[in-house]
Amino acid sequence: MTQQAAKEEIAQLSAAVHHHNVLYYQGQPEITDYAFDQLLEKLVRLEKQFPDLRLPNSPTQRVGEYTTKNFATVQHQYPMLSLSNTYSEAEIQKFVKSAQKLLPNEKITFFCELKFDGVAMSLRYKEGILVRAVTRGDGKKGDDVTRNAETIQTLPKQILAKDLPKAFEVRGEAFMPRAHFEALNKARIADGEEPWANPRNTTAGTLKTLATNVVAERMLDFYPYSLKTEALPLKTHEEGIHLLEMWGFTTSPTYKRCSTVAEILTYIDHWAVEKKNLPVDIDGIVIKVNDVAQQERLGYTAKSPRWAIAYKYKPENLATTLEKVTYQVGRTGAITPVAHLTPMLLAGTTVKRASIYNADAMRQLGLHLGDRVFVEKGGDIIPKITGVNTTQRKPESKPIIFPAYCPGCNTLLVQHQDEAIHYCPNEKECPPQRIGRIKHFVHKRAMDIDTMGSRTIELLFNKGFLHAPADLYQLRYEDIYALEGFKERSTQRALQGIAASKRIPFEKVLFALAIRHVGETVAQKLANHFHNIDALIGATTAEMLLVPEVGEKIAQSIVAYFLDEKNRKLIEALKAAGLQLAMAPPTAAPDSQPLTGKTFVISGNFQSIEREALKERIRHCGGKLLSAVSKNVDYLVAGDKAGPIKLAAAQTLGVPLLSEEEIINMTQL
Repeated sequence: MTQQAAKEEIAQLSAAVHHHNVLYYQGQPEITDYAFDQLLEKLVRLEKQFPDLRLPNSPTQRVGEYTTKNFATVQHQYPMLSLSNTYSEAEIQKFVKSAQKLLPNEKITFFCELKFDGVAMSLRYKEGILVRAVTRGDGKKGDDVTRNAETIQTLPKQILAKDLPKAFEVRGEAFMPRAHFEALNKARIADGEEPWANPRNTTAGTLKTLATNVVAERMLDFYPYSLKTEALPLKTHEEGIHLLEMWGFTTSPTYKRCSTVAEILTYIDHWAVEKKNLPVDIDGIVIKVNDVAQQERLGYTAKSPRWAIAYKYKPENLATTLEKVTYQVGRTGAITPVAHLTPMLLAGTTVKRASIYNADAMRQLGLHLGDRVFVEKGGDIIPKITGVNTTQRKPESKPIIFPAYCPGCNTLLVQHQDEAIHYCPNEKECPPQRIGRIKHFVHKRAMDIDTMGSRTIELLFNKGFLHAPADLYQLRYEDIYALEGFKERSTQRALQGIAASKRIPFEKVLFALAIRHVGETVAQKLANHFHNIDALIGATTAEMLLVPEVGEKIAQSIVAYFLDEKNRKLIEALKAAGLQLAMAPPTAAPDSQPLTGKTFVISGNFQSIEREALKERIRHCGGKLLSAVSKNVDYLVAGDKAGPIKLAAAQTLGVPLLSEEEIINMTQL
């Protein structure tokens, strides 16, 4: 593979992984866990082969979900890293051999536990009292969901055990038992509401619910999986679990200490069969080196510990009947076939629909109406058809033919060269595309107008109030108030959300325009390079190619977008509405820069400020940042878990250490 081909594929894979990661943590996943893991693994392989091409914001370097604006963001005292995972027993053998190689002549035991399919949380206790509960978030910081966590009945709010550490942290998984989930869905169906997709997503949504009484009614549960404290000399991971049991935590009685690969694989095989009898969903097994000292010697990669690995079960595969196929039209005009199935219970939930992806996939499957199809569903999300039982096909059944015309506007479909997807070219007038672009415009990652949901946009479009994104800023009180389900307060909130979006920065507005091939990263690069929309509109293809990560295809797409008179009118309308179509001017340097001439190295984690924010403060005050400690460094800013190599270098060279409090005081203006 050439450098250019690798660069393009890494960019595409990074965008895809980021996209699906966001959807997963929003509870709206489009692909299975297994398919996601394959995408991520392919990206990791390419980044190893071409390390210089790894993007600065590569999803291989981040952990977990995104924080939300409705809850306070809290820095984790200890990073909540994700685990390396595998679907291969051979990889488990490799993991064990690697540990044995790094710890020669040492006896190693492994602590095996179930990987519960819930939401990871860290619980902070002081003097035996629960003081804070925080979601995993991005691994460095998460959402403070303490009030909601306090409604979990099995979670101790106060611990009265003897010899309790003054402060400690408990990590575990919040989850919704299957029985509770099924009862809630029965009630929703009885009330005429759509049932929820699965327990994991419902748990995530429940923890982010602002009404604690609603959280309490949903009866979440919690299983701890580790104890963190510097006040107790824990020798093994298992010892910490036993302490938590003594302190009143409910643990799953399913863990086991193993000494050999054979014992680990027997444990994996046992729960592959027995997992259906558990009260909670699992998606795999976690294997950890049991000895804490050995864990420390094995250490960590940038994203995960070397002393633990997760084995994930491959998706379940069952057969059902294909009743019909419908076709969805996306905002880009992409046509996606959706299979409607005879409902069946698969991996704990009822499945009615499955993705077929595109015409090529449909052709390869050779689908007929009424076929018995095999359906795979990993991670309790939208499933896919993996095969057809042709031996049960009825002679009179009709083959399913991909449509030649758009189901939304009856325009002849096109297929771009080297692409499997069919598109409707009628992007200006096709109703589903126009609605899709408005939905994209209001999305959290774009203009973040969370008061404009999909149903509201469709109602306004159908009533003729919304034709393009700029029409949002012309909506009147009476337009929204007349919609079904809207009252005075909800109408005011909708208008306030639209007004607040006028403060969204330029790079987000640029992404919200839904220019083909322009994702979040490219939008940021374009904004940083051209600074305002007029400069971007006037740029040539050659000038755009000077922007990092912008290739020929992206540049041509941008030029074509702005050559369209309708799009230029949209830009003028957004200008008139007061949106941010230029980068904010840089903050002026203070008259007095107390750190001028000083050089700093930063290491470790900080409680009151994020690392990037701290770096910006130092630069703003005239300081210079270096990456390594040397004789040219004036100070090492050492946070929690500062790198031992940097600390040792500072001590050898006599470089003074600054605490978090000291550097904050030095950068006060």
